This record gives sequence, structure tokens and C-alpha cells, in this order.
Amino acid sequence: MLTMKERNMKKDSKSENHAVVAHDQWIAARKAFLAKEKEFTRLRDELSRQRRELPWELVEKPYVFDGPSGKETLADLFTGRSQLIVHHFMFGPDWDVGCKSCSFWADNYDGIGIHLEHRDISFVTISRAPLPTLEAYRQRMGWRFKWVSSLDNDFNFDFNASFTKEEIEDGTAFWNFGHQRPGATEVTGISVFCKDKDGQIFHTYSCFQRGVDLMNSAYNYMDLAPKGRNEADQNPTMAWLRRHDEYED
Repeated sequence: MLTMKERNMKKDSKSENHAVVAHDQWIAARKAFLAKEKEFTRLRDELSRQRRELPWELVEKPYVFDGPSGKETLADLFTGRSQLIVHHFMFGPDWDVGCKSCSFWADNYDGIGIHLEHRDISFVTISRAPLPTLEAYRQRMGWRFKWVSSLDNDFNFDFNASFTKEEIEDGTAFWNFGHQRPGATEVTGISVFCKDKDGQIFHTYSCFQRGVDLMNSAYNYMDLAPKGRNEADQNPTMAWLRRHDEYED
């Protein structure tokens, strides 16, 4: 029986059929593509500037989370900083393990916290599963980032990362800024908040679906490789993915 790695190598012949040219031709092609990359970078910088200028909304509802140190409010999660980034990690109250795709994203998080903190940003992952379940899974995965439970509040529902079964069935779930039917009661996403000097908290940005791509550095490295993400024949797209302790080799 072929391993996953052997199956991937066997089914992809792109490297065998790709154009091979002399060095000067390679440089010419690369320089032409570099011009497109530079334009994309300029456009991305402009998009980021416009994102920072989006209007904010005041967060008035009090949210209390279960964390490793006890009960914490949304304000507490800022840990003295003015900016907070939240990963909505798909982990329902009755699930035994976290979403494997969210786990793939979370594998990129350890180590970045100290850098974010030195730019006045706190980072936290939030799920609806009970804290003991989150802690057990975090220990299994070997992660160190902060993770809190929103089981006893409406945070996930208010920020469109969780839905009732009725909302999904009747198409009233508000997901990725439109009414549609997500495939599950939990979705992944990123939400960003700011706290002013008076302690007021504002919701400044959220993204879902392909909007979270940039937060996965592994995917961005794959995009540099000749085979890219190599997911074209996968159904669903991420069928190849395993939790990092579940791969065959």
C-alpha cells in the first residue's frame, strides 16, 4: 500500500513536463514576473492601508471567558496592550478534537506572540469547547499560545463564527458578510479589536474563508514551490491534511 507521500509523487507529473531553459532565459522570465510581484505588493500595501481606515464598531456587550488563569473579560485579553487579534478556532462544545484545518493554522502560531507583543498586539485563540477539553488538545498538539473558552457567552455567535442548526437549515446564518449556509455550526475566522485609553473596545476587522489564508505561513511557503498547494484533485480541497501527529510518515 502506497504512503501519502508516494501517492502524491506518483499522481503529479508537472516536474517532468515543465519547460527548462538556459540561465539567461530563466533570468529574463524571472524579471518579468518580478514586475508583477512588485505590483501585487504595492496593491497589497494599499489594501492594508484601506483596511486600517475602515470604520470601527463599539463593543458594548460584556464577554467573560474561561482561561488558564480563571475568568477573563474581553478587556483582560488585551493584557495591557491596545490591540487584540483573535483566531476563531473551530472546536464545538461537544467535540473531542479540534478542527484539523484550524489545527494547521494553529501550528503557525507558537513563537510569533513575543513579536506581536512588541508591536502593541495581543493574540488569543477562542473556541466554544470547554476549557478542560481545549487544554487537553493543546497539550496533545504541544502548543503554547493562549486559548480561552467562550462556552458561557455569545462571543462566537455575535462575531459570526458559530451558528445554530436552525440558522444553517433556513439559510439565515450570517457568514462572511452574507446570508448563506456554512457547512457546520462552527467556522474559522480572524477578528481584530482595539481598546482606547478610556477602556472602550472596538471591533475593527474580521475575515473568513480565503481571507484567513495569509495567516498560514505554511501555505504561503507552498505557494512558492513548483507544485504549489497541490490540491487541485483533492475533494474537499484539504483532504490531504492531517493533524501534525496523525501523518503516516
